[in-house]
Amino acid sequence: MDMSTVIGLVTGSLALLIPMIFGEALSAIQIGQYISAEPVVIIGFGTIGAGFISQPMEAMKNLVTTFRIALRKAPQASGEQIATIVQLAERARREGLLSLEEQIGELNDPFLQKGMQLVIDGTDPELVRQVLEIDLSLMEKRHEVHYGAWEGLGGFAPTFGIMGTVLGLVKVLSNLSDPGSLGPAIATAFLATFYGISSANVFWLPIASKLRKKSEEEVLFRQVMLDGILSIQAGDNPRIIQEKLTGFLSPKERQAAEAAVAAQAGAAQAA
Repeated sequence: MDMSTVIGLVTGSLALLIPMIFGEALSAIQIGQYISAEPVVIIGFGTIGAGFISQPMEAMKNLVTTFRIALRKAPQASGEQIATIVQLAERARREGLLSLEEQIGELNDPFLQKGMQLVIDGTDPELVRQVLEIDLSLMEKRHEVHYGAWEGLGGFAPTFGIMGTVLGLVKVLSNLSDPGSLGPAIATAFLATFYGISSANVFWLPIASKLRKKSEEEVLFRQVMLDGILSIQAGDNPRIIQEKLTGFLSPKERQAAEAAVAAQAGAAQAA
């Protein structure tokens, strides 16, 4: 049995059952004109429930984790990484590829480690490219699952907002005997639409867009490494490798990368 579907059905049902059963109690929980408990319950339970039904369990379980990722700066083709690749190229050119084996453990990026290990093991360059591109493709698929979950939730929230408004209007129309309460009741009903649309466009969809862009930046970051690894294997001049890799960067980032390469070269000479 798919537990995510079961959880989603139960949670989504609560979005409708709680307001129907405890509607009066929820209606009493209201602060000012714009804060009401009933639409929050409908949209909150409904959106999350629909998410569990439509999205993989892993993506829903990791919503908090992916939200934290959205708050962090994505890894980019930094000067430090380019300097490391140039330094590896220089050592390989002087001492041969096998001399890099003792340095593999010092590399702090698993993708770079894997690529360099394949190179040191004498793997065919085309096979190295294929293996690393498969890793990149799988990483993109994993990222797509996570930001796709946020996009899905952003699509469900406005719909549940409309459902909340409809439920609110049903209550209003069933109690027309008190004209004085119609205005506030209708206003509260339309809060559900407001909550649904605003949560989608202020929270769910912007976070999804941010995660998508971070994924694209990380793919570029890995592509820089891939080109560097293949250039080292081909025995390219370290200076040419540096020029090739810094071509991925903006002018400001390029200056920082060149400074990092120069600093690392100076440190190596001093040692």
